[in-house]
Amino acid sequence: MRIILIALISCFSSLAFADNSTLLDAMNKFNRLMSDETLRQQAYEAGQDRIRFCGHCHGENGNSKRDYIPNLASQNPVYLFRQFEKFANGERKDYVMSELAKVLTLDDRINIAIYYSQQQVEPKPSVNAELEQQGAQLYNKVCFSCHGRSGQGMEEMPRLAGQPASYIKHSLNLFRNNDPSRANSPMMGIASMLSDKDIEAVAAYLQQLD
Repeated sequence: MRIILIALISCFSSLAFADNSTLLDAMNKFNRLMSDETLRQQAYEAGQDRIRFCGHCHGENGNSKRDYIPNLASQNPVYLFRQFEKFANGERKDYVMSELAKVLTLDDRINIAIYYSQQQVEPKPSVNAELEQQGAQLYNKVCFSCHGRSGQGMEEMPRLAGQPASYIKHSLNLFRNNDPSRANSPMMGIASMLSDKDIEAVAAYLQQLD
Protein backbone atom coordinates (compact mmCIF):
# COMPACT_ATOMS: atom_id res chain seq x y z
CA MET A 1 0.00 0.00 0.00
CA ARG A 2 2.97 2.33 0.42
CA ILE A 3 3.52 2.09 -3.33
CA ILE A 4 -0.10 3.06 -3.97
CA LEU A 5 0.18 6.06 -1.67
CA ILE A 6 3.40 7.23 -3.33
CA ALA A 7 1.77 6.87 -6.75
CA LEU A 8 -1.26 8.83 -5.61
CA ILE A 9 0.88 11.63 -4.20
CA SER A 10 2.66 11.87 -7.53
CA CYS A 11 -0.49 11.86 -9.64
CA PHE A 12 -2.40 14.25 -7.42
CA SER A 13 0.45 16.76 -7.36
CA SER A 14 -0.38 17.83 -10.91
CA LEU A 15 -4.13 18.10 -10.41
CA ALA A 16 -6.24 21.17 -9.73
CA PHE A 17 -7.88 20.32 -6.42
CA ALA A 18 -9.56 23.19 -4.61
CA ASP A 19 -7.34 23.03 -1.52
CA ASN A 20 -4.99 20.84 0.49
CA SER A 21 -7.81 19.35 2.56
CA THR A 22 -9.47 18.06 -0.63
CA LEU A 23 -6.18 16.57 -1.80
CA LEU A 24 -5.56 14.86 1.51
CA ASP A 25 -9.13 13.58 1.65
CA ALA A 26 -8.84 12.05 -1.82
CA MET A 27 -5.54 10.31 -1.06
CA ASN A 28 -6.76 8.99 2.25
CA LYS A 29 -10.02 7.74 0.76
CA PHE A 30 -8.38 5.88 -2.10
CA ASN A 31 -5.70 4.43 0.16
CA ARG A 32 -8.29 3.31 2.73
CA LEU A 33 -10.45 1.59 0.12
CA MET A 34 -7.54 -0.23 -1.49
CA SER A 35 -6.24 -1.55 1.85
CA ASP A 36 -9.58 -2.81 3.22
CA GLU A 37 -11.25 -5.72 1.44
CA THR A 38 -14.72 -4.91 2.78
CA LEU A 39 -14.52 -1.23 1.82
CA ARG A 40 -13.06 -2.13 -1.56
CA GLN A 41 -15.98 -4.46 -2.22
CA GLN A 42 -18.42 -1.71 -1.29
CA ALA A 43 -16.62 0.65 -3.67
CA TYR A 44 -16.77 -2.04 -6.38
CA GLU A 45 -20.54 -2.38 -5.97
CA ALA A 46 -21.01 1.39 -5.98
CA GLY A 47 -18.89 1.61 -9.11
CA GLN A 48 -20.93 -1.10 -10.79
CA ASP A 49 -24.02 0.99 -10.19
CA ARG A 50 -22.42 4.07 -11.76
CA ILE A 51 -20.94 2.58 -14.95
CA ARG A 52 -24.21 2.34 -16.86
CA PHE A 53 -23.30 5.24 -19.10
CA CYS A 54 -19.64 4.12 -19.36
CA GLY A 55 -20.80 0.68 -20.45
CA HIS A 56 -22.24 2.00 -23.71
CA CYS A 57 -18.67 2.45 -24.99
CA HIS A 58 -16.34 0.58 -22.63
CA GLY A 59 -18.67 -2.33 -21.94
CA GLU A 60 -20.29 -3.33 -18.68
CA ASN A 61 -17.36 -5.67 -18.03
CA GLY A 62 -14.74 -3.18 -19.22
CA ASN A 63 -14.20 -4.72 -22.64
CA SER A 64 -14.95 -2.05 -25.21
CA LYS A 65 -17.73 -2.42 -27.74
CA ARG A 66 -15.77 -0.61 -30.46
CA ASP A 67 -12.18 -1.36 -31.38
CA TYR A 68 -11.09 2.29 -31.31
CA ILE A 69 -12.18 2.61 -27.66
CA PRO A 70 -9.87 1.29 -24.90
CA ASN A 71 -10.62 -1.64 -22.68
CA LEU A 72 -10.80 -0.62 -19.01
CA ALA A 73 -10.95 -4.18 -17.68
CA SER A 74 -7.88 -5.19 -15.63
CA GLN A 75 -6.48 -1.66 -15.91
CA ASN A 76 -4.49 -0.29 -12.97
CA PRO A 77 -6.94 1.52 -10.65
CA VAL A 78 -4.56 4.39 -9.87
CA TYR A 79 -4.02 4.97 -13.58
CA LEU A 80 -7.76 4.90 -14.30
CA PHE A 81 -8.44 7.36 -11.50
CA ARG A 82 -5.67 9.65 -12.71
CA GLN A 83 -7.15 9.75 -16.22
CA PHE A 84 -10.54 10.73 -14.81
CA GLU A 85 -8.86 13.67 -13.08
CA LYS A 86 -7.04 14.70 -16.25
CA PHE A 87 -10.29 14.74 -18.21
CA ALA A 88 -12.00 16.66 -15.41
CA ASN A 89 -9.34 19.38 -15.21
CA GLY A 90 -8.75 19.68 -18.97
CA GLU A 91 -5.28 18.14 -19.07
CA ARG A 92 -6.73 15.49 -21.41
CA LYS A 93 -9.50 16.30 -23.85
CA ASP A 94 -12.22 14.11 -25.32
CA TYR A 95 -15.69 15.12 -26.46
CA VAL A 96 -17.44 12.56 -24.24
CA MET A 97 -15.00 11.91 -21.41
CA SER A 98 -14.25 15.55 -20.68
CA GLU A 99 -17.90 16.25 -19.97
CA LEU A 100 -18.57 13.00 -18.14
CA ALA A 101 -15.62 13.39 -15.78
CA LYS A 102 -16.86 16.82 -14.69
CA VAL A 103 -20.25 15.54 -13.54
CA LEU A 104 -18.95 12.54 -11.61
CA THR A 105 -18.15 13.04 -7.95
CA LEU A 106 -14.81 12.13 -6.42
CA ASP A 107 -16.41 9.01 -4.95
CA ASP A 108 -17.81 8.09 -8.36
CA ARG A 109 -14.42 8.38 -10.02
CA ILE A 110 -12.73 6.27 -7.36
CA ASN A 111 -15.45 3.62 -7.35
CA ILE A 112 -15.57 3.30 -11.14
CA ALA A 113 -11.79 2.95 -11.28
CA ILE A 114 -11.90 0.17 -8.70
CA TYR A 115 -14.80 -1.58 -10.44
CA TYR A 116 -13.20 -1.68 -13.87
CA SER A 117 -9.77 -2.62 -12.50
CA GLN A 118 -11.26 -5.87 -11.16
CA GLN A 119 -12.85 -6.97 -14.41
CA GLN A 120 -11.14 -9.48 -16.70
CA VAL A 121 -9.79 -8.23 -20.00
CA GLU A 122 -10.67 -10.27 -23.10
CA PRO A 123 -7.76 -10.15 -25.58
CA LYS A 124 -8.34 -10.57 -29.31
CA PRO A 125 -7.12 -13.79 -30.96
CA SER A 126 -3.86 -13.90 -32.87
CA VAL A 127 -4.18 -12.76 -36.47
CA ASN A 128 -0.62 -12.51 -37.84
CA ALA A 129 2.12 -14.43 -36.03
CA GLU A 130 4.95 -12.84 -38.00
CA LEU A 131 3.71 -9.31 -37.37
CA GLU A 132 3.20 -10.08 -33.69
CA GLN A 133 6.77 -11.37 -33.42
CA GLN A 134 8.06 -8.13 -34.90
CA GLY A 135 5.91 -6.23 -32.45
CA ALA A 136 7.20 -8.29 -29.52
CA GLN A 137 10.80 -7.50 -30.44
CA LEU A 138 10.10 -3.78 -30.70
CA TYR A 139 8.04 -3.75 -27.50
CA ASN A 140 10.78 -5.49 -25.52
CA LYS A 141 13.29 -2.99 -26.85
CA VAL A 142 11.36 0.26 -26.38
CA CYS A 143 8.26 -0.15 -24.20
CA PHE A 144 8.82 -2.69 -21.43
CA SER A 145 10.65 -0.42 -18.98
CA CYS A 146 7.44 1.57 -18.35
CA HIS A 147 4.67 -0.85 -19.30
CA GLY A 148 6.23 -4.08 -18.04
CA ARG A 149 7.55 -7.16 -19.82
CA SER A 150 4.06 -8.53 -20.45
CA GLY A 151 2.26 -5.21 -20.91
CA GLN A 152 0.69 -5.25 -17.44
CA GLY A 153 1.73 -1.69 -16.68
CA MET A 154 2.48 -0.26 -13.25
CA GLU A 155 0.69 1.95 -10.73
CA GLU A 156 0.77 5.06 -12.92
CA MET A 157 1.56 3.41 -16.25
CA PRO A 158 -1.33 1.93 -18.23
CA ARG A 159 -1.79 -1.74 -18.86
CA LEU A 160 -1.49 -2.29 -22.64
CA ALA A 161 -2.00 -6.05 -22.74
CA GLY A 162 -5.30 -6.91 -24.41
CA GLN A 163 -6.00 -3.43 -25.77
CA PRO A 164 -7.65 -3.41 -29.23
CA ALA A 165 -5.11 -2.94 -32.00
CA SER A 166 -7.15 -0.09 -33.49
CA TYR A 167 -6.99 1.80 -30.21
CA ILE A 168 -3.24 1.27 -29.84
CA LYS A 169 -2.63 2.49 -33.39
CA HIS A 170 -4.87 5.51 -32.94
CA SER A 171 -3.18 6.49 -29.68
CA LEU A 172 0.35 6.09 -31.02
CA ASN A 173 -0.52 8.21 -34.02
CA LEU A 174 -1.89 10.94 -31.73
CA PHE A 175 1.39 10.92 -29.83
CA ARG A 176 3.46 10.83 -33.01
CA ASN A 177 1.55 13.78 -34.46
CA ASN A 178 1.88 15.83 -31.25
CA ASP A 179 -1.87 16.00 -30.81
CA PRO A 180 -2.79 18.65 -28.18
CA SER A 181 -5.11 16.16 -26.45
CA ARG A 182 -2.01 14.22 -25.37
CA ALA A 183 0.17 17.20 -24.49
CA ASN A 184 3.09 16.87 -22.06
CA SER A 185 3.32 13.09 -22.43
CA PRO A 186 6.76 11.44 -22.71
CA MET A 187 5.14 9.16 -25.29
CA MET A 188 5.40 11.93 -27.89
CA GLY A 189 9.16 11.57 -28.11
CA ILE A 190 8.97 7.78 -28.22
CA ALA A 191 6.19 7.64 -30.82
CA SER A 192 8.06 10.08 -33.06
CA MET A 193 10.64 7.35 -33.68
CA LEU A 194 8.05 4.76 -34.79
CA SER A 195 7.19 4.02 -38.41
CA ASP A 196 3.73 3.00 -39.61
CA LYS A 197 4.97 -0.59 -39.75
CA ASP A 198 6.31 -0.37 -36.18
CA ILE A 199 2.94 0.85 -34.91
CA GLU A 200 1.10 -1.87 -36.78
CA ALA A 201 3.38 -4.54 -35.32
CA VAL A 202 3.24 -3.33 -31.71
CA ALA A 203 -0.55 -3.04 -31.88
CA ALA A 204 -0.87 -6.60 -33.22
CA TYR A 205 1.38 -7.92 -30.45
CA LEU A 206 -0.37 -6.14 -27.58
CA GLN A 207 -3.89 -7.01 -28.74
CA GLN A 208 -3.47 -10.73 -28.15
CA LEU A 209 -1.76 -10.54 -24.74
CA ASP A 210 -3.79 -11.48 -21.67
